[in-house]
Amino acid sequence: MSFSNTPLVLRSPLSKTSSSTLSITEADVPLDASDDARGIVRLAQCPQCSYPFRDPVTLPCGNSLCKKCIPELHPRRNISYPGTPNRLQGFTCPFTTCGADHAIGDCSVDVVLNKIMDVVRREVEVYRNSADASEVLLRLEERDKWSIAGMPSLRDEAKRDRVLPGGRLVSTYAMAEMGELAHDSEVIYTSASPMADQSDILNTVVLQQLKEATRSELDCQVCYSLFLDPYTTTCGHTFCRNCLQEVLNHSNLCPVCRRVYAIPPGVNARSSPSNVVLTNLLAGLCPDALNLRMEAATLEKSSKADLDLSLFVCTLSFPTVPTFLHIFEPRYRLMIRRTLESGDRKFGMLLHNPSREPQGNLGRVHFYEYGTLLHIVNMHLTPDGRSLIETVGVSRFRVVKHGTKDDYTIGKVERIDDISIAAEEELEARETLTPSIARNFSAQDDFGAPPHHTQARDLKQPIQLYEFNTMSTQELFEIGVDFVTRMREQSAPWLHTRVFQVYGQCPNDPALFPWWFASVLPTADAEKYKLLSTSNVRERLKMCAEWIAKIEAQRE
Repeated sequence: MSFSNTPLVLRSPLSKTSSSTLSITEADVPLDASDDARGIVRLAQCPQCSYPFRDPVTLPCGNSLCKKCIPELHPRRNISYPGTPNRLQGFTCPFTTCGADHAIGDCSVDVVLNKIMDVVRREVEVYRNSADASEVLLRLEERDKWSIAGMPSLRDEAKRDRVLPGGRLVSTYAMAEMGELAHDSEVIYTSASPMADQSDILNTVVLQQLKEATRSELDCQVCYSLFLDPYTTTCGHTFCRNCLQEVLNHSNLCPVCRRVYAIPPGVNARSSPSNVVLTNLLAGLCPDALNLRMEAATLEKSSKADLDLSLFVCTLSFPTVPTFLHIFEPRYRLMIRRTLESGDRKFGMLLHNPSREPQGNLGRVHFYEYGTLLHIVNMHLTPDGRSLIETVGVSRFRVVKHGTKDDYTIGKVERIDDISIAAEEELEARETLTPSIARNFSAQDDFGAPPHHTQARDLKQPIQLYEFNTMSTQELFEIGVDFVTRMREQSAPWLHTRVFQVYGQCPNDPALFPWWFASVLPTADAEKYKLLSTSNVRERLKMCAEWIAKIEAQRE
């Protein structure tokens, strides 16, 4: 059998530099096992060390690298919240598309990607040691970025080429395993044995087996379907973005490891990117299945009612704290009954807007646009049809559209999430590092000009509004806890024993304190309502400190 020595150059759409990302819309044609061999192997390579992924870690920016490739750690300064040991050290992201400061506590091994890489190594090893593979020899010549640019003289190293068995896929992966194929390099393939013409058949068999072996690892553990827009949490577990969002509407626990999220990740926010490697794997290796998955998701979304949430226009409610309601109006009795019958046990609570203040795009509606999703915990039905229900706040939302059903309000809402913990820490560090610039409260002028920033404030001294922006988040939290302690010692009527029986003791978590404090403090609802539209814990603690400062000023 004759064979050709003509070089064959890769044409794969995945054979770009590490900064490129294959979008789902490009997944129209499945990758070819032979022509796209280099691009397929690149999906399995760490962009930092160029070896196939080992203990891959997916960073908060969505990029992945080997655990050993995480840069040297450094102390993260001016951060008091959350302040846990695994967040006080971090590193600068090595990816040029990011460059942010990541906490080491946000960087766990990517469970799904790690399993996929184990499967790939195992399957490649099987074919590498097979009799068929040993008869198919190819010469692989690396073309680095300088050679591709037409300037081979600028190479940092000598040209690397190898004669390896197994066809394009297996031999290219082997070259990467040996550390002789940079992530951004291309490959020229040349036949090196009479049986090299059988390479295409072998490549197709290997790729098909890889697809079958890895398929079960590409299912979301919430919907048990192929990942759609995969999002990897800081604990290393991956879910469809929408599936995780649905879970977080009911719980603040990871669906797999049950890790508690002090601040649930804002998975719908732009600051929470998808898993880049898994997105590319899905688009490149199973485009047909992915397109079917997208069509099913679109159909499911279109089948849902546009106005799908019952809205109770009544009072203020907050996440994590209880709200007790006496339901007696016929329209709301019907609403609660339907909520229970649906099995979801959730409805939205909105504050009444008696003066019809404009609410964004909604106009002059009879409610304020931000509200809280409530979950019915207990219900006591009286003989005359009235009911006493106990609910707990789940999450916040903003009303996008509204209508009426059987005389009660229904609407379409969008969930309101906080910024990420990393962004929260960045905000604190920025404000405490620049005390002369970070002054946002207009009320500061009423309390005099701020002095030079000095040491931490004595909590026993009168609070000045201008100080809040330069305080650490922990100091702001301590202001609130100290005030509650003093008021309790002074037997303040709003801190009666029954209040603690209903709302629990003062939280020791800064993220929970503002919701609890707003629930028990006798302050105007218009002031408390501002908490619902906030985007971070620090901002809410500032508001609580401002309320305290005004109360203290009135007491003097």
